[in-house]
Amino acid sequence: MKYAIVDIAGQQFKVVEDQHVFVHRLEAGEGEKVNFDKVLLVDNAGKVKVGKPTVAGAQVSAKVVSHVKGDKVLVFKKKRRKGFQTLNGHRQALTRLHIEKIKG
Repeated sequence: MKYAIVDIAGQQFKVVEDQHVFVHRLEAGEGEKVNFDKVLLVDNAGKVKVGKPTVAGAQVSAKVVSHVKGDKVLVFKKKRRKGFQTLNGHRQALTRLHIEKIKG
């Protein structure tokens, strides 16, 4: 099984070919292909290549499937005996990627 650890939008993901991954919102439109060069590790059936800091010549190709919003996260703050309480909600903007090919 071939997998790679790649840096996408400031976060590290372990990806396998034909996998769907949710990452922070990317600028690419739906249906566009994107390539990621910041590959930190590649494992090809037991042959491991570790980068210093990245693996030379390694690349991960992906296709943007859709742009979605994540689940709502509620942030509740309260100070007891003071009458203070607030409730805020947040939904993270995400991009769904389909990993097509791992080169390297």
